[in-house]
Amino acid sequence: MSVTTSAELSAGIERSADLLRGRRIAVLTGAGISTDSGIPAYRGEGARTRADPMTGQRYLADEAARRRYWIGGHLGWRAFASAQPNSGHIALAEMERDGIVSGIITQNVDGLHLRAGSARVVEVHGTMRRVLCLHCGQVFDRRDVAAQIEELNPWITVPENIVLNPDGDVAPESSDGFIIPACTICGGMLKPDVVFFGEFVPADRFRAAESLLRGSEALIVAGSSLVVNSGVRLVERARRRGIPLIIVNHEPTRADPWAHVVLPGGTGLVLPALKVLLS
Repeated sequence: MSVTTSAELSAGIERSADLLRGRRIAVLTGAGISTDSGIPAYRGEGARTRADPMTGQRYLADEAARRRYWIGGHLGWRAFASAQPNSGHIALAEMERDGIVSGIITQNVDGLHLRAGSARVVEVHGTMRRVLCLHCGQVFDRRDVAAQIEELNPWITVPENIVLNPDGDVAPESSDGFIIPACTICGGMLKPDVVFFGEFVPADRFRAAESLLRGSEALIVAGSSLVVNSGVRLVERARRRGIPLIIVNHEPTRADPWAHVVLPGGTGLVLPALKVLLS
């Protein structure tokens, strides 16, 4: 694979700005935008591949799998929740404030776009901030569920140095004796408000993403390998309309042949540079 020089990347950023200038821009983001905030990606250089990602079917059917998921999720959640928005998130929020970016469609569940100040954010894969009861539909703040977990399992200690997985959990050494939190209203099964592997993006959430894209005149893909179908479907809609498509990602993506410009660099560098040129 050829190495892109800083001069080539700068020229690509300038070409992108020329295509985007004067247009309302939708942005589709993936895990690559959050790596500078300390949250690892599933794919690409330095990614930690997961051999057994949690699926919706296994979560519902296997109590032992749910126990491992919740203890791992709890151990990683505090570090995940303390991650701070980086220069890429902030640049997008500032461009939205300036009327350049029409909104963010994100595949991430970390909430960093909202914390950076973006106002119109469609979280297509959900968020780790909320927990749902699958029986009565009650919605809980993740902080309240964390408090319940610690009350039920007072022996739990969160280590100072942990290795996060991309969804904010860790691989626990053991889940023996762990008590799974339950709905405090009806006693039903709780599940974080995220789309597990093998589950479909809720239809209303995808329609919101499509609506944001329809109201825009260009699309930037930032930090996504576009392996997940929901992202590819949105890029395909942009391609059919013939609007400018800019892809910012360290690694090649399956949509690179459709892009008007491919910028093989980090979002923390490229997005602030675009902001300067478009402001």
